[in-house]
Amino acid sequence: MLGRLRKQLLSQSIRNKLLLTAIACVLLPTAITLLTYNALTQEAVQRQAVSNAQDSLQLVNGSVTGLFKSMLNIANYIQVNADMNSYFKIVNAGGELSAKPYEAFIRENNILEQLENLTVIGDKSYVTVLLTNGKSYTNYSTSDYNPADLKREPWFGELDKLRGFQSYWVATRPTVFSMEKLDNPYQISVARTLRLENGEIYGYIIVTVMENQVNAIFDQLIAGQEVMLIDGSGRILSHKDRTRIGQELDLRLREAGAPLGSQVVRTGEERYLVAGQSISFNDWRLLSVQPYKQAAANISSLFKRVFLFQLVSFFFFLMLLIALLRAFTKPLVKLGRVTAAVQQGNLDVRSGIRGQDEIGRLGLLFDQMLDRVKQMLVEVSETQARKRRAELRMLQAQINPHFLFNVLNSIRMKAMRGGDRDSAKMIGSLSRLLRMTITSEKDDIHLHEEMDLITCYVELMNLRQKEEVMLRLDIASEAFMLQVPRFFLQPIVENAIIHGLGQRKGTIAIHAEMHDGGAIELSVADDGEGMNEEELGRLRNSIQVQSDGTMRGREGQHKGFSGIGLPNVMERMRMVFGDGFRMDVQSEPGKGTEIRMRIPAKEEAPDV
Repeated sequence: MLGRLRKQLLSQSIRNKLLLTAIACVLLPTAITLLTYNALTQEAVQRQAVSNAQDSLQLVNGSVTGLFKSMLNIANYIQVNADMNSYFKIVNAGGELSAKPYEAFIRENNILEQLENLTVIGDKSYVTVLLTNGKSYTNYSTSDYNPADLKREPWFGELDKLRGFQSYWVATRPTVFSMEKLDNPYQISVARTLRLENGEIYGYIIVTVMENQVNAIFDQLIAGQEVMLIDGSGRILSHKDRTRIGQELDLRLREAGAPLGSQVVRTGEERYLVAGQSISFNDWRLLSVQPYKQAAANISSLFKRVFLFQLVSFFFFLMLLIALLRAFTKPLVKLGRVTAAVQQGNLDVRSGIRGQDEIGRLGLLFDQMLDRVKQMLVEVSETQARKRRAELRMLQAQINPHFLFNVLNSIRMKAMRGGDRDSAKMIGSLSRLLRMTITSEKDDIHLHEEMDLITCYVELMNLRQKEEVMLRLDIASEAFMLQVPRFFLQPIVENAIIHGLGQRKGTIAIHAEMHDGGAIELSVADDGEGMNEEELGRLRNSIQVQSDGTMRGREGQHKGFSGIGLPNVMERMRMVFGDGFRMDVQSEPGKGTEIRMRIPAKEEAPDV
């Protein structure tokens, strides 16, 4: 089954393969993603609901903490105010603040005004400063509540255990202020001690706010959730349902709302989302309890809408993908038809596909390739024709080398017997030269063999002309085994004899030395007439043109070093040694001409 399906898939066109692959690569991951998304939605909904509960509770925590902090700030102000503390110490010790009653009244009134001003801005707070001698100072009327009654509170004895700026937080208790009892049945307080330099307590600071101020924050910031303030033992300190204040919270809810914790717990038939955060000043905690269905309702609805949107978007973009793939692959289909036509032998067909993308460049390159193929077919045909003509000429020119050498030796011997030693010498040199050039089947020879060929060539040239040319060789011993093309120096030496020296006597010096890396510097110099700047420029230009490969070198018809054969030498050496080969010409009128060549090591040259 799988094998048949695979065979059918492989037999499809590239367009169908791309379409099937794209659909599979989009459909399968998307289907898996949607299924996984649907399966994980509940978990994501729960995480989001927990996160929302924590964020909401964080706002409440900031406001409640701000309320409690304002209470501590009032206590701190009184505790560190030097003027007020000095006054309280004197009064507690029973001393006279002033000899004049009016001045004592003004001083006491000033203290009361400061206490009153502490709560002018912000939430209403009840401030009490109770000295150990029974004297008290408040920002409320003592007819509303007698501060001396604080000593009968069950928690008052705990204040003697405080040290320095330690605070004692009084859990929610029934309101003691007669004006507040009707509307605010509960209150929350914080207490500090006033101590002498020796640590003895001389007074107490009690700051009280109504519990209603706390649960008002719950209603303002979190709607539809049950928020409460509990102490370390789990007793409810503040709740919008006043009947629950003072009750113990269910243990499972209490544990689920651990500090900075959030959980979904089941109580009976109902699941609740519980979030908890600590109050930084004491061991109290804020708890948010909400039915899970209610907490997740909006988020779950959002997830469902997102899921539906993703499903619709998937089908829309799937259709768009199919349409785009068909449009993108249309040039490939056309290119396939053109390729089939070329396979059948039609080299005149062209795709005509153009564009800036890969397919457009492929169409352009394919058409250019067909043009190049047609051009190469023409060139191959012409090359084969030239090759056949060259082979025919070679067959016509073939002569048995041994027959030629034997005839030349017979002529040389006959000339010697006749007393013509110059002719015999000339024939002997020619025989050696022909033997070295005709009998060798290798294109490359060693440099020392090339020197032997040049020596024979100069001997033959000396027999032709009236005055002899002296050949001076200065070759480094390690350069003798360098592989070079046969007769690459012959055109240079010939130019030196005919054009440089003008077929008169003179000296031709060949110098070769090795350099680092195996390269060799070789020069051929004569002491002939030399060239002027114009002639030297034309010669260098002919060599440079041949080096660029743009045209064949042309022999110049001018006096001096005419350049006959130098472009051909340049071409041969470049074919063997590549761009590493260099040739330069130096010449001055009356001082001769020097051809300098740099021949790279064999490993620097490309294979030919």
